[in-house]
Amino acid sequence: MSAIHTSVVERLGARIASGELPPGSVLTLASIESEHSASRTVAREAVRVLESLGLVASRRRVGITVQPREEWDAFAPQLIEWNLRGPFRQQQLEALMELRVAVEPMAAQLAADRATPAQRAELRRLASELKGLGRAGEGAGDAFLEADVAFHDLLLASSGNAQLIALRAPVRQVLRGRSRLGLTPQIPRAGTLEEHEAVAAAITSGDGDTAEEHSRAHMRGVWSEIQQDHSLA
Repeated sequence: MSAIHTSVVERLGARIASGELPPGSVLTLASIESEHSASRTVAREAVRVLESLGLVASRRRVGITVQPREEWDAFAPQLIEWNLRGPFRQQQLEALMELRVAVEPMAAQLAADRATPAQRAELRRLASELKGLGRAGEGAGDAFLEADVAFHDLLLASSGNAQLIALRAPVRQVLRGRSRLGLTPQIPRAGTLEEHEAVAAAITSGDGDTAEEHSRAHMRGVWSEIQQDHSLA
């Protein structure tokens, strides 16, 4: 993908996601070319990317029409990133957190039965690393973020469920996005570090009910943090 192609996709996608170009807006290839100083080929390629995300639809004699939000690919990392940078940031954070509350506890329960020995050991190692970083006041740092991303990525992978595994990308995106926005505390919420360890320990021992219980407690805690961030905004 060329730099100009990427730039056109990014600018158009961000404008659509922000609501600057609301559903029903009609674009043309000519207008895209003119506004972005792009070639017809670049304009077409950019429209194809936006179509693949469900943001627009091209129809002969109608043009390129911005689609209703419910038609968009809500799990697409690009769309999540655009939402996190725009006025729908809070809605995006809450929507993905609601999804995590619903699915990660189930992933933890499944992982207690299906995780490999290597996966169980790595979950314990990551939980220990998170505990050390969090207690050192590094909760908002890059090392904590990457360990947290790796922990939840591995938790979903260890479920052995293809649909849950497919949620790794949006979960990564929202964890990193929240960190970039400065919404991750230096000192993790009380219980957060212990819940990671408890989930890892329960998965290791094959106790699915306990893994599910601690994962749900953790997810609900983060959910309340996100809601609190909004109330203080």
